[in-house]
Amino acid sequence: MSKELASKSIGELAPLIASKQLSPVELTQTVLKQAEAYNTEINAFIRIDSDLALESAKKAEAEIMDGSYIGPLHGIPMALKDIFALKGQVSTMGSKIHKDYVADYDATVVANLKEAGAIMTGTLNMHEYAWGGTTNNPHFGPCRNPWNTERIPGGSSGGSGAAVAADMTIASLGTDTAGSIRIPAAICGIVGLKPTHGRVSKYGCFPLSWSLDHIGPMTKTVTDAAIVLQAIAGYDHNDPTTLDVPIPAYADFLTEDIKGMVIGVEESYFFHNIDDEVAAAVRQGIETLKTLGAEIKIVSIPNLKHTMFAEYVTVLGESGAIHHNNLKLRPLDFGEDVRLSLGLAELPSAVDYVMAQQLRRKLILDFDEVFRSIDVLVTPTLPLVAPEIGADFSIVNGKQSPVTDDLIRLTSPSNLAGLPSLTVPCGFSKGLPIGMQLIGKPFDDGTLLKVGYAFERTNDFRLQKPKFAAAIESN
Repeated sequence: MSKELASKSIGELAPLIASKQLSPVELTQTVLKQAEAYNTEINAFIRIDSDLALESAKKAEAEIMDGSYIGPLHGIPMALKDIFALKGQVSTMGSKIHKDYVADYDATVVANLKEAGAIMTGTLNMHEYAWGGTTNNPHFGPCRNPWNTERIPGGSSGGSGAAVAADMTIASLGTDTAGSIRIPAAICGIVGLKPTHGRVSKYGCFPLSWSLDHIGPMTKTVTDAAIVLQAIAGYDHNDPTTLDVPIPAYADFLTEDIKGMVIGVEESYFFHNIDDEVAAAVRQGIETLKTLGAEIKIVSIPNLKHTMFAEYVTVLGESGAIHHNNLKLRPLDFGEDVRLSLGLAELPSAVDYVMAQQLRRKLILDFDEVFRSIDVLVTPTLPLVAPEIGADFSIVNGKQSPVTDDLIRLTSPSNLAGLPSLTVPCGFSKGLPIGMQLIGKPFDDGTLLKVGYAFERTNDFRLQKPKFAAAIESN
């Protein structure tokens, strides 16, 4: 059993599987061994499905040996955030209330991945009901950051971020309502893509906020994000928020030529109160894009100042409606932090909610105006590196703020506007990863992949591994 297999990307593994040089069974066994070896320490998995995974791997191997290879996900092990319907299997949503929930159907994204030949290896830890950014789960235990196990992996898709970073899975899916793909991706040093709202079906995914939720890939490389997005993108009649917009071949965007592209930089919001080392790493990333031939343009987005009000009021109103009955009937079955958050959902009025939607519209119009003159907006993904587990407050440049506020303030504008956003690793501070965020035009996800790929090829950040991603010894 090759000790390096678990650390490889889809882009590296798929050609080996297609050419029959690598067995999906061997690969799956290796990844499962990595997951089992490190889960006690990292707690990324809620459940490891070894038997089902190996059964699927054997089926994939037989298909490939028979000449029926179907594409780059065929035979690739993937573990998913525990928020998607899995036919005949438990999906907990990271909660006590749904700890025994078994769906009789697959979520659309799950069905798409299975159709593409991916091997499901288990379900991953998450912040309860996706209502938070730490994955400090009271029911299944806190998930830990592989780079420093005293630090959070981010959330709410923290198990996905930690598992990919620690090579406990080859790739994953997360959900993102205010940054829950990009936050753990940045904190764990991997790639995370929140696609355009309406690009990927949410059918079969337990909602947090109907109008803000997104589903997207969490991967080791930009190439892998493109491969997974290709498999899950598309219109779905079961999800009225999806749009029937043509799906490009995302692999065609993976070139290093970004000469002439215009990169926008907004200073007053996205670079306000940012940790000095984080800001320096992102600014260096912007300079790198400039050396690749991109033009840098300073832009203004006035209505960003309303981001936090609009985000919180929208999430509170929509999540409060979703959980209203259980909060009344089973309040003590929620973890304390989620119970308190849902309790606050009673506070915003209908007037507040309508005002929040009006402010969202103004922000969308601001972005529309800015994207007339730029191709991509580049920002820090987060203002800080991973906070300590259990910390309620963070300090950036001497200013104390609630941890959640700092985690979401740079990512949530994309959710409010429904814009595609990609985070890529761009450096380290005190041994912890830093992410650079790329924001694009609606349904121009491919351009983000193009710029992210070009940047990724200039450095080796994607190749650096935390200590818990050490290679497995061969049997």
